[in-house]
Amino acid sequence: MSYDVAALSNLIEQFERIPGVGQKSAQRMAFYVLNLPKEDAEKFARAITDAREKIHRCSVCCNLTDDELCPICKNAARDKSTICVVEDPRDVMAIERTHEYSGTYHVLHGAISPMNGVGPDQLTIKELLARLDGVNEVIMATNPTVEGEATAMYLSRLLKPLGPKVTRLAYGVPVGADLEYADEVTLTRAMEGRREI
Repeated sequence: MSYDVAALSNLIEQFERIPGVGQKSAQRMAFYVLNLPKEDAEKFARAITDAREKIHRCSVCCNLTDDELCPICKNAARDKSTICVVEDPRDVMAIERTHEYSGTYHVLHGAISPMNGVGPDQLTIKELLARLDGVNEVIMATNPTVEGEATAMYLSRLLKPLGPKVTRLAYGVPVGADLEYADEVTLTRAMEGRREI
């Protein structure tokens, strides 16, 4: 005999769809939500719905925002002559935690990965090329993975003839790691030790 409550099974199944969440973690999350007071559960659901409806890509850097421009692109104090290219919005948050970088960003929303059917056209490369006027340096801060390296090399070959200096983060970040999990000291050293590609 099987214990199956359809609504609970559906909730667990939805949590399991989150990357890195397995069956047991999904069950814990589902029971947590079920034990919330009704008002808190409604706030939780509303937060998900609001985020999904209001958050979109910045019209300049492709980072996530709920306005036309993200707070970094709006900030007049940021150095617009330097662009740090990252794969994911979480990477922007990781670098910002260091408080060492004062330029702007460009979020690719992925990396070139032929095995996964991701080519240059699926990334925000056209948007990057459209904003190079007045840019002196483009920092490649893609993850130190095969895909991240391939993306950095592709972009450096594309950008070099257009004028800006193209640099790569130093390898303070371990190969195979994601930027979002690196600590501030490691990211600061990587940013300081970047080199031209």
